[in-house]
Amino acid sequence: MTAPAPQTTETDLVRLVAERTEDLTELLGHLANCWDDERRQLARKMHDNLGSSLTALTMHLSLLQQKLPQDQALQDRVLQMRNLLAQVVNANREMQLNLWNDKLEFLGLKAALADLVERFAEEHGFKVSASLPEDDVDCTRQQSVALLRAAEEGLRNVAQHAMASTAEVILDDTGDELVLTVRDDGIGNASVDTDSRSCHGLRMLRERVRFLDGTLTVANRPERGTIMTVTIPR
Repeated sequence: MTAPAPQTTETDLVRLVAERTEDLTELLGHLANCWDDERRQLARKMHDNLGSSLTALTMHLSLLQQKLPQDQALQDRVLQMRNLLAQVVNANREMQLNLWNDKLEFLGLKAALADLVERFAEEHGFKVSASLPEDDVDCTRQQSVALLRAAEEGLRNVAQHAMASTAEVILDDTGDELVLTVRDDGIGNASVDTDSRSCHGLRMLRERVRFLDGTLTVANRPERGTIMTVTIPR
């Protein structure tokens, strides 16, 4: 006679769910780190290979221009080539920044956040300020990348949903925790929810922060804007 299969108790289900959640959090954290490493390597290759080639082309074009006859048609064509080459150089630099902010690696989190705020304000045409510690914070590379990605996602949501005129990025170092806040003066948006399946950016950010034992909260205040807060323990 076959023995009856043991019944799964509620305690067993809770344990299985907890184990599954922990496994998924670890996997998503690993994927996020791999993604960051790939973006960093690609940006570096674009800088070292494509950037160097573009710089060499610019120099060769300048030398060629000096050797050409002073024919107006030829000089106009060279000017067109120089302008086109400058556009390619700028596009290459912009793609590098979108992939990986090298200020994070060479100057630290504070410089990277300040650069992000400045570029975002120029691109979207409204006031964005930064409140940052006087000295750069002492944190791991994973923590600094997560906080920079949090600021990027927060500002992206401001641009897409908030209808705001101003936004602010705040970084606080309490000694025990790193706290990054992105807030705006927009209309508030109840559809921005860390649990909503349509908010993939926030959901991925939440898992990235959870992997570091941190928390992500979004407070929607109708007609008074939205506050996104990321807290990461030391």
